[in-house]
Amino acid sequence: MTHGGNQADRYSLGMATRRSVLGDAHVDRATAQADDFDQAFQTLITESAWGTVWSSTQLTKRERSIVTIALLAALGQDEELAMHVRATTNTGATKDDIREALMHVAIYAGVPAANHAFKITKRTLADMSDGKDENRS
Repeated sequence: MTHGGNQADRYSLGMATRRSVLGDAHVDRATAQADDFDQAFQTLITESAWGTVWSSTQLTKRERSIVTIALLAALGQDEELAMHVRATTNTGATKDDIREALMHVAIYAGVPAANHAFKITKRTLADMSDGKDENRS
C-alpha cells in the first residue's frame, strides 16, 4: 500500500490525484471558494481522502470510483454522488459498473436509497451525454 510520506508530499500527491479524478475545473472552483473558515477542511480532504486513500495503489481508480459511488448512494449524498458519477469519465468506471454498484446498494443499504441513487445517476449521465452538465470537469 502506497501512502504519501510527509504532510507536504501527501498534499501535493493528493492535489494531483484529486485533479486527475475530478478534473481541473472542479478542483479550481473548490479551491477558489475556500476561505479562512474552510481552508483547513480543504487541506484535510486533499491530504487524507486524495493524498492517502485515493492515492493508494491497493485499488485502481476505477475500483475506488465504484466503491465511492456505492457509499455515497447508500448515504444519500446526492451532490457528491453526481460529482463522482461525472468523475467516471476520468476513472474508467462504466455505466455497467455504476449499475452494479447501485444494485449492491439496494441489497445492502436498502431499495429506497438505491432507487433515489438511480434517479440521480440517470439524470447526471443524461446531462453528461447531452453536454448540459455545467459542473462537468
